[in-house]
Parts: sequence; structure tokens; C-alpha cells
Amino acid sequence: MAWSESKAWLKGKLNQELYEGLLQDAAEAPARNAKRKKVVTPEEMPWEMSRQGILKHLLNEKMNTRMESVDAYMQIIPPGSRSGKHRHLAEECVYVLEGRGYDLHQDCDVEITDTYHWKAQDEVKRFEWEAGDVIYIPPNTIHQHFNADPERPVRLISAINRIYEKFGLNDLEQIEDAPEYQPGLILTPELIQQYLTRKAVETV
Repeated sequence: MAWSESKAWLKGKLNQELYEGLLQDAAEAPARNAKRKKVVTPEEMPWEMSRQGILKHLLNEKMNTRMESVDAYMQIIPPGSRSGKHRHLAEECVYVLEGRGYDLHQDCDVEITDTYHWKAQDEVKRFEWEAGDVIYIPPNTIHQHFNADPERPVRLISAINRIYEKFGLNDLEQIEDAPEYQPGLILTPELIQQYLTRKAVETV
């Protein structure tokens, strides 16, 4: 055979119908997607008392919706409180539905070679926001949200693209937990209402 590398690529007896699988998956997609939600009601949006804070998931890959590329959640920050502090490689967009406060952002220097390294810069930047504003969080930025009002809650809508996760770059690190975080706590509408209406000096 003319090709000098033929001794290498002719090796192996493994057969697998991978391309056929792609064709089958594409053919089955319409029927599969027809069973996935295009409308998600509030009753179908799960609450979570997370290390990042009080979340109501609007769209998530595990919620069986038609959304393929974006995860979104609503976050509640009680009066005078704050979110957790975390860092992730994906950029994030946050819309302020209600309340006023500020963000603290800390950029990181990143090096990606055979391994992945990051180091937080010394400067911490403060950004004020209020209802109607959009907060942009750059990739790989340590960030935290603060409710500056001691009497009213903050509600935020966060959206983040799944593409980093799909590319194997789901680099998510929790640096500080939200004050309200309690592992295993089951959130109910009644408990959420308590968080919404409590004063900053009170505890639930």
C-alpha cells in the first residue's frame, strides 16, 4: 500500500455505529422535544437554599425544558444581607428586578497550559446598582451581591450560558456561603415570605 502510515491506521477490529447514532438522534429529536416544556409555571420552578443563597430556578438543564443553552434563576437577598461569594469561568448577566445594593468584583489572572491556574488580583471593585439595572460579571471574576437596604429585599434574575460546561470548563468555586445557607433546608412559600419581610437585624 502506498501510504507509509498504513500499518498504523489499519490496526484495530472495533466497529461502532457512531454516525448512525447521530442520524438516529437527529430523527428522534422532534418527538423528544415535543415532550419538553416550552412554558414553565412557577410550581415547576424548584426552590433551593444554596450556598450562593435563596434561588428559584427558572431554567436548568435538569428541568426538561426546550432551552438548550442557558440556565437562569431568580435570587432573593433578604434585607441587609448578601449572596454567597463565588467564581466561575462563564460570564454572567444579572437583571435587578427589585431593590438596591452593590457588587464586589475581583478579577483573576488566568493561565491555561497543560494545567489551569488562576490567581485573584489585589484590587476589589465596587459597583452600585438598583432596580432596572443590568449587572455584567466577566469570565472568571470573583463576585458577590450585597443588599444595601435594611428593610426591603433584593430580587435578581441571573442568566448564564451552558457552553463553558459543555466544553468541559465548568469551573465553579464557592468562596463564601450566603448567611442564610442551611444544608438541607426545605424552602416553602411561607418561609420565603419571612425572608422577604424580615428586618436586617432579625433572624429567621
